[in-house]
Amino acid sequence: MFNGFSDKLTLTKSLSGEVIELDQRRVRIRENQSGLMALSYIAPIFDVMDLENFFDSMDSSGKLVMDIGGAGGFNVNFRGIIDGKAKNFSKNLDHKIILLEQPRCSRPGEYFQI
Repeated sequence: MFNGFSDKLTLTKSLSGEVIELDQRRVRIRENQSGLMALSYIAPIFDVMDLENFFDSMDSSGKLVMDIGGAGGFNVNFRGIIDGKAKNFSKNLDHKIILLEQPRCSRPGEYFQI
């Protein structure tokens, strides 16, 4: 039975299975034509600290599965996390931008033998 979609954006580390859930109402997603996505996340400081801890040990090419609202996960590559530009937020809010990239399929000419 279908229960509808959730209000969470879930990021799962492919290797460890570690998961973080973000409130979708606090996330804005932008994507450019080259497949780079910027997740702008404005949340209470403690939630942002959890986000920073989640990505703390992750390489800038780490593999993640992103699921928006329980619609089904898709693969993305982590590219980094940066501070967002300060706006007139209350003192208990912080702004981070998570950079992600959709995996690129290799073309036959890109294969090589080792």
